[in-house]
Amino acid sequence: MIATTSTVLVLVALIVLVPMTPGWEKVQKSFFNGPILIKTFPKLIEAFKLNVMIFLWSAPMIAILGLLVALARNAKSPAMFPLRILGATFTDVFRGVPVILTVYLIGFGIPGLGLPRPWNSPYIWGSIALILTYSAYVAEIFRAGIDSVHPSQRAAALSLGLSEQQVMREVVLPQAVRNVVPSQMNMLIALQKDVSLLSFIGPVEIFRQAGVFKSLMANFTPYVGAAIIFLLVTIPATRYADYLMERQSRERS
Repeated sequence: MIATTSTVLVLVALIVLVPMTPGWEKVQKSFFNGPILIKTFPKLIEAFKLNVMIFLWSAPMIAILGLLVALARNAKSPAMFPLRILGATFTDVFRGVPVILTVYLIGFGIPGLGLPRPWNSPYIWGSIALILTYSAYVAEIFRAGIDSVHPSQRAAALSLGLSEQQVMREVVLPQAVRNVVPSQMNMLIALQKDVSLLSFIGPVEIFRQAGVFKSLMANFTPYVGAAIIFLLVTIPATRYADYLMERQSRERS
């Protein structure tokens, strides 16, 4: 009852007080223009399909590359030391450089080499920039999942005659992947939003389309429409990630 009452009071205060501010009419006209929202919303949804396409082909590659980097960093054999160094360098570089800067460097730099079509496409190299950046984060999450499996399980599997590769494949990885599913869900949500960064190198996805409408109509409402579309996608995914984390917490307790 207390939570409900406080929530209602805050909502009422916002509804009553915000329209009383001096500049509300101008803000409402510039950001919450109903006719413009209705006119541009279908085309924004059409542009959002490109975001979804880039997300769908990037996400599996991120998972595969991230897992490979995590395995390289967890290699125990001295002969694999170069792989450990390479994996550490990869994660340090791509976690240290801002996403937008990686998109610029790869999205403009590689096509600048004069490659023939379609290998000079910003769709390809922008996607690769996202894949490299997010793989570095996903690799660290996978590595944390691998480290969360108790060493006694590895020792027990080795005592049964399994090789190191079999232990990793049959014992450690299944548990590690299950442990990090909620965290990886949050990375997927972040990836869905960061696909919009590719608009800076050419692809006309939802953010760039909203910018076109903003210029044509001298109004910021299309950006609000784009935000609504993102919220319609990310809020259910966020709630599902929270549910997974809560269920995992209950199972551990």
